[in-house]
Amino acid sequence: MAQNLVGSEILRVAGEVRAQIAAGHSILNLTVGDFSSTEFPIPEALSAAITDALAAGHSNYPPATGVMECRVAVQKLYKERLGLEYPVDSVIIAGGARPVIAALYMALVNPGDKVVYGVPSWNNEHYCTITGGVGVPLGTSEADRFFFRTEDLLPHLADARLLVLNTPQNPTGTVMSAETLELIAKEVVQENLRRQAEGRPALYVMFDQIYWMLTFHGSEHHNPVSLVPEVAPYVLFVDGISKGFAATGLRVGWGVGPVDVIKRMGAILSHLGAWAPKPEQVASAHFMNDTAAMDAFLARMHDEVGERLDIIARALNALEGEGWTVHSIRPQGAIYLSLRIDLRGKKTADGKVLETDEDVRHFLLNEAGIAVIPFRFFGVQEDTGWYRASVGAVSKEDCASIEGRLRGALAKLS
Repeated sequence: MAQNLVGSEILRVAGEVRAQIAAGHSILNLTVGDFSSTEFPIPEALSAAITDALAAGHSNYPPATGVMECRVAVQKLYKERLGLEYPVDSVIIAGGARPVIAALYMALVNPGDKVVYGVPSWNNEHYCTITGGVGVPLGTSEADRFFFRTEDLLPHLADARLLVLNTPQNPTGTVMSAETLELIAKEVVQENLRRQAEGRPALYVMFDQIYWMLTFHGSEHHNPVSLVPEVAPYVLFVDGISKGFAATGLRVGWGVGPVDVIKRMGAILSHLGAWAPKPEQVASAHFMNDTAAMDAFLARMHDEVGERLDIIARALNALEGEGWTVHSIRPQGAIYLSLRIDLRGKKTADGKVLETDEDVRHFLLNEAGIAVIPFRFFGVQEDTGWYRASVGAVSKEDCASIEGRLRGALAKLS
């Protein structure tokens, strides 16, 4: 496993960007899916609750499955906001969503088991490497909002162990439709009925909804259990405070799902020690129980993130209208925007031909001061001209600079 595992390409690019900034270059940094604490500070009520939790002495180890107060708060949040009712034993807290995903993979996927997911998507190939699973990446297109078509999925369900769904989606900033999600959920139910009759292991769904609180332009978030309640025994939710509350550094994530799988995940996390800090768990529970404070903060997040996404989308579409080979899809959710900047085949002022998406990425960074992430870093195997832009670490003024930066760089090409 170790010899095949590679580090995060996104973090490698982030290092390049930091080096450029340290050298005095002006960079519009649209790379890492994080938040600037200046542009997006965490909720004041959450910050105050952390201080209070520390003052109250919550500085020791938390329970391996999470502080009960936090687990109950998640249970309550899902019931009130999503209409989902789970026992508290179905909730586990961890140090962010990543340990939840890792524990889920380790609890379900044995070497040789098939894991089906769409591309572009975040990190699934690496979790397959860690567990020995066999990844089955399904291609997508702009026409389908970068979600796989159901007809492409169905042939793979019969022998899959895990199906991974993420909406709103990283890296595309798109939202899966209720119709598609309902159809997939019904197929999972039918597949598991066949497996029960044959005595075969179940097919599970990892449903990553870490961005569900951030949707735009009338897009609505849906989940498979609300649409098809019969699928509940096979669905594991991955979630946390990182994105909706701009609290990436506080490291509070959770999983919700069938008790037997959650217990296995808890055993794995107990050995990894990947627990969320106790004061942050206590504070997160306090904040999630403060409906007024949470609603006010989410309203601000919706406005601030949405404005940034729209500024960039308008700029790209204005340039497209002028005849440049750039394009943006309308933002629907998360903190991301899909940009098509297809400059392959163009020649730079020094005679270099841009042959790959990586060539274009370097050109944009060095000539325009724009840092973006190509879809190739999200499991796509070929160059497409598509890139992810993340707006959590930039101001609205920064976003507005993209049109001038890009126009100036494009003018240097032939």
